[in-house]
Amino acid sequence: MSTAPLPAPAATYEDLLAFPDHLRVELIAGELIVAPPPGSAHANACTDLGADLRVRFGRSGPPGGWWILAEPELHLGHPDPRSLVLVPDLAGWRRERMPRLPEVAAFTMAPDWIAEILSPGRESHDRIRKADLYARLGVPWLWIVDPVEEMLEVYELREGVYARTQAAEGRRTVRAQPFEAVELDMTTWWMPIAEPPR
Repeated sequence: MSTAPLPAPAATYEDLLAFPDHLRVELIAGELIVAPPPGSAHANACTDLGADLRVRFGRSGPPGGWWILAEPELHLGHPDPRSLVLVPDLAGWRRERMPRLPEVAAFTMAPDWIAEILSPGRESHDRIRKADLYARLGVPWLWIVDPVEEMLEVYELREGVYARTQAAEGRRTVRAQPFEAVELDMTTWWMPIAEPPR
C-alpha cells in the first residue's frame, strides 16, 4: 500500500537567515522566495527614485514629513511578525505616524507608500502576489516602476483593493501621489540612451 508523500515543512525566519546577504529573500506563507541581485536598469531606477524622494521629502518641514528607505525588511505577519517577511524596493512612512526612525533590523509597522521596481521574470510576483499582500496590510499607496518600459503606475488603496489612479511613461516630469507636491523628473530613473555607433 502506497502512501502520499508528507508535505515539506514550512520555512521559518531562521531558514531565511541562512541565505547569503547578497540575495534578497522573502518569506510568504511558509515559502522562501529568493531573488538574485537586480540588473543595472533596476538598480538605477531604484537609486535615483529613492534619492529624488529622500532629498525632497526626507525632512520634517514641507513638503517633507517622510522617512524614505531602500529595501527595508518588513515583518508584518500575525501573530508571529517573522511569519511574513517582505522586502520592497522602496518604502516610506509619514513622520506623523512614525515620528522617529526606530533603530531596528526589521519594521513591524506597515509603510504608507511602497514602490516596486520590476525586474524581468519577477513581474507577476511584484504586481500580483506582493501587491495583494500590501493591500491586505493596508498600505495606502503602491507604485509600480518599470525601468524597461520606462513607466510609472500609481495605485491607491480603495476599500481594500488597489485602483490605478495614474500612469506616466517616458522621459518627462510627473506629479504623483502621495508626493504630488513637487515635480519628479523620470528621465533620471531610466538608463541613459546609448550613443549611436560612429
